[in-house]
Amino acid sequence: MKKAILIMLVFLCSAATSFAGVSVVGSLTRENTVAPGDRYEGNIMLRNSDEESVEVRIYKKDYLFYADGRNLYDEPGSNPRSNAEWLTIQPAQLTVPPKGTGAFHYTVQIPKNEDLKGSYWSLLMVEPMVPPAVLPGQQEDKVSVGLQTVIRYAIQIVTDFGDSGEWQLRFGDKKLVMNEGKRLFEIDIENVGERWLSPMVWIELYNAEGAPVGRFESSQKRIYPGCSVRHQMDLTGVPAGTYNAVAIADNKDDHVFGGQYEIEIK
Repeated sequence: MKKAILIMLVFLCSAATSFAGVSVVGSLTRENTVAPGDRYEGNIMLRNSDEESVEVRIYKKDYLFYADGRNLYDEPGSNPRSNAEWLTIQPAQLTVPPKGTGAFHYTVQIPKNEDLKGSYWSLLMVEPMVPPAVLPGQQEDKVSVGLQTVIRYAIQIVTDFGDSGEWQLRFGDKKLVMNEGKRLFEIDIENVGERWLSPMVWIELYNAEGAPVGRFESSQKRIYPGCSVRHQMDLTGVPAGTYNAVAIADNKDDHVFGGQYEIEIK
C-alpha cells in the first residue's frame, strides 16, 4: 500500500485565531522603543481550548514581504535589520494543558552600538507539534493521501531606536485592473527608509478642467524598511475619461508622501 501525507503550513501574522485548540493571547505585534544597550522582555501566553494537551515549539525567523505577494521567512539574522540575534526565548518548547494556558518568555538585549538607528524586527514562530496523520486502510497498490494542516503563529518583535532613522517611501508600479467586476487602481509602495511606517493611502481624482471627482481610499498597511505593499482603490463608479490623480501616503505625523499621475478610464 502506498501512502502520502501532504503537510499544509499556514502562517498567521496579524490575527489570533486558533487551531488544534491553541491560540496566542493578545497582539501578534510586540513593539518597544529603546536606546543602545537597553534590555526589554515580555511573556507570550498561549491558550488551549482543547480536551487534550498540545506540545508547542517556539523558534525565530526573519521576515520580509513584497508587493508582488512574496513573503520570505529567512534564517534569523540574515536581514540587515533583523533583531533576531538580540532575542532569546525560554523555553523553546512547552506543553499547554487541556483547557489551560502556557507561556514562554522572551528577552531582547540591545547591543551598545551608537550607530543603531531606525527599526529592527524579526518573528517568533509558535508551532503546534501535530502528531502524524493516521490514514484509513486502502486497497493494495492504491495511493492514500492525507491532508494535515499546521498553523504557525508569527509574532512580530519590533525594536525602534527613538525617533532616529530616515522616514522615506517610494511609489512604484501603478495600473488599472479589473477584478470580480470592479475597476481597481493599484499602486505599489516601497519603504526605502530606515523606520517602519503604516500610512493611510488614497488618491484624489481631478477631471480635465481641474474639478475634483472624488477621494478613493485604500486600507492601512505596515511597511518595514526594504519591504513593499500593494494598495488598491476602487474606481468602479468613475465615468470613462482621462483624469489627473494625486496619490497620498500619510503616516499621520509630520511625514506625508505623494505622487501625481494620469489615469485613463475606458
